[in-house]
Amino acid sequence: MKEKFIMKSRGDQQASRSLVSPKWTFLLCIGSFCVGLLFTNRPTALESEGLKLVQEGCDLRKLQMKNVKRDSKQIFGEVSKTHQAIQTLDKTISSLEMELAAARSIQESIVNGSPISQDDTRSAPERRKYLMVVGVNTAFSSRKRRDSVRATWMPQGDKRKKLEEEKGIIMRFVIGHSATVGGILDRAIEAEDRKHGDFLRLDHVEGYLELSAKTKTYFATAVTMWDAEFYIKVDDDVHVNIATLGHTLVRHRKKKRVYIGCMKSGPVLAQKGVRYHEPEHWKFGESGNKYFRHATGQLYAISKDLATYISLNQHVLHKYANEDVSLGSWFIGLDVEHIDDRRLCCGTPPDCEWKAQAGNICVASFDWTCSGICRSVDRIKEVHKRCGEGENAVWSATF
Repeated sequence: MKEKFIMKSRGDQQASRSLVSPKWTFLLCIGSFCVGLLFTNRPTALESEGLKLVQEGCDLRKLQMKNVKRDSKQIFGEVSKTHQAIQTLDKTISSLEMELAAARSIQESIVNGSPISQDDTRSAPERRKYLMVVGVNTAFSSRKRRDSVRATWMPQGDKRKKLEEEKGIIMRFVIGHSATVGGILDRAIEAEDRKHGDFLRLDHVEGYLELSAKTKTYFATAVTMWDAEFYIKVDDDVHVNIATLGHTLVRHRKKKRVYIGCMKSGPVLAQKGVRYHEPEHWKFGESGNKYFRHATGQLYAISKDLATYISLNQHVLHKYANEDVSLGSWFIGLDVEHIDDRRLCCGTPPDCEWKAQAGNICVASFDWTCSGICRSVDRIKEVHKRCGEGENAVWSATF
C-alpha cells in the first residue's frame, strides 16, 4: 500500500511537470516571437520607407527628364519659328531698302536737276517695266564711233522710242563729265545729245583709269532710272545684234541673280608699264596666279538684283585697275549664277559670218587683238552687213 502511494506521488509529480512545461514553453515561444517581431519590423519598415522614397525619387527624375525633353522640343520649335520669322523679315527689309534707295535716287535726280532727258524724267516715277537697258560705254573723243554705231545696230529717232515702248529696250551712250565741268568737252556732248537724245550722263569724271568707277556709277544710275530685268554694258567698238541679245537674256529671266558674258580667267600682270597692269596684284596670291572667273569687258549683262546690289553698296565696293575684274570681284561671295555664253564674244568675219549662215547668229562680234573691232569706224558697217541679224529681226521678235 505504501509502495503504491509512493509510485502515485511520483506519477503525479511527473504529470504536473509535464503539464507545466508545455505551457511555459508555449508562452516563451509567443513572447520570443513578439520580441522578434518588435525588433525585426522596425528596420524593415524603415527600409521599405527608404525604398519608397528612392523609387519616388527615381520617378521624379524620370518625370523631370521628360519635362526637360518636352520643354527642349518646345524651345527648339519656338527658336526655329523665330529664325524663320527673322529671315522673312530680313528679306522684306532688304527689298524695302532697295526700293527706298531707288526712290531716293530718283528724287535726288529730279531735285538736283541732274542731266536726265524729259522723257526719262516722266517715265521714272511711273517705274514702267522694261526688258533691258543697254549702256554703250563711250568717251569724249569717240564721236565717230558713236556715229558708226548709230548707222548700224542702234535705232535712231522715232525707231529708238518705238523700241522702248513696244519692246521694252532702252539704249543709251554712257558718259560722265570732264574734269572742268561745263568746259568745251561737256558742251560738245550736250550739243550731240540735243541732236540725238541718246545719252545717259553720269555723275562721274571721265578717265581711262576710272573705268571701274564709271561702271559702278552706270549700274547704280540705270537701276534707279529704269526698272528693267537686265542691265547691259557694251563698248562702242563692238557690234551687237539686239534681237539676239534679247532672246538670249529671256532664257534666264526667271533667275534672280545672273551674271552673263564670256567668262575668262587671265593672268594677273604684276609688271609695271604693261597693258592691264594690276597694281594690287599681291591680293591675288603668288606671282603667276590668274584672276577668278569674270566676264570679258566688251559686253556683259547682269540681272536687276545685282544692279540693285551695286547701287546700294557702291560706296564700299572696291575698284581694281580693270573694270571687268572689278565687276567680277563684286559678285564673289554672293549667290550669283555665272553664265558663260560664247555668242557674246564672236570674232569679226569670217567667224561671225559662218555662224550666222549656220543659223547660230552671234550676239556680239569684235576682235580680241584690239579688245573691240579693229578700226571699228571703218569696219563696223561691213561687220553689220555680213553678221547682222537683219533690221526686221528686232521688230518681229517677241520677248
